Amino acid sequence: MGQPLLSLPYKVVGGTRFYDRREVKDAMAYLRTVVNPTDEVSLKRVLNTPKRGVGDASVDKLDAFARAEGLTFVDALRRCEEAGVSGKALRGIGQFIELLDGLDALVGYSAAIHEQRNSNQIGLFGEAGDDLPEPRIAGRDDWLPAERLGEEFAAIGFYLSGHPLDDYMVALKRKDVKTLAQLQQETARGPVVGKLAGIVSSRQERKSARGNRFAFLQASDPTGAYEAMVFSDTLDASREHLEPGSKVILQVEAQQESDQLKLLCRAVTPMDEAVSAGVSAGLRIFLENADGLDSLSGLLARIEKDASLRTRGPLYLCLLDDGLPGEVDVELPGLWPVNPQVKGALRSHPSVATVEEL
Repeated sequence: MGQPLLSLPYKVVGGTRFYDRREVKDAMAYLRTVVNPTDEVSLKRVLNTPKRGVGDASVDKLDAFARAEGLTFVDALRRCEEAGVSGKALRGIGQFIELLDGLDALVGYSAAIHEQRNSNQIGLFGEAGDDLPEPRIAGRDDWLPAERLGEEFAAIGFYLSGHPLDDYMVALKRKDVKTLAQLQQETARGPVVGKLAGIVSSRQERKSARGNRFAFLQASDPTGAYEAMVFSDTLDASREHLEPGSKVILQVEAQQESDQLKLLCRAVTPMDEAVSAGVSAGLRIFLENADGLDSLSGLLARIEKDASLRTRGPLYLCLLDDGLPGEVDVELPGLWPVNPQVKGALRSHPSVATVEEL
């Protein structure tokens, strides 16, 4: 029997032991891999943890290549293109090798510091490691804001640094789309029909007694998470827009029942399609100096490759460098993805002062 908790006695009757937890086993496997890269069991455990797009088919190709060439599995990883690995798996393995090399450099740096500390040759020249060059770790582009939020949700089940719809709120307000909090306030006075934005987290389909399919849709906006029922006609017309991660605007019937908000979805519109309708899309990017042009071009290239960003328009760069006689406007050739998500990604760049809609 444990100590009383809030004056109530309790007893722990079950639970996963610390070293049996998946995340602890994964962390231990990473450590074993860094110390001994030839530990194939540990290496394979963490190769796709977190998800890097490296599936069983790619691992089978690597195994076959290692056997044919007389290599260890980690050496086969470094020659994965020769093994026939391609696409997302190839990129994922490249990122994994970069991670291992960086961890190896850190471990070597730490070992050198401990060796100095134990050699009794410090004291006159400062702390152990002061004269050692810091390890050089390959630089990586930071996640775009939307990518970071997606990784947060995948890791812990909720958004930590913001919400994917934060950048859309001004545009949604112009379209008379309500937040969940506003809808809850309005339904306190009676049933409401209105538009509600959300990013889909899951969709659970069921079949009625008559054989018609319906779904429970879980979604959220910056003010909270909610569930909406979607009947068969709406589900059939909108299923492709209701995949996890999709940004949508729902036409809903809302009412309070026993202090709970009940939502019935009558129509679904992709969010980018709705917020761009009737709007002259374009963005003007204000750069504080020209030093950030190279990294900004890299960010624009990543945005350009995102096939999900379909709304396009002109982009203008406005340079504010002190070495220029005044503001210099440059129109980028072609049409570029322009939506609130892109605006937020550009605004997060360290050299960008602000971003204006055209």
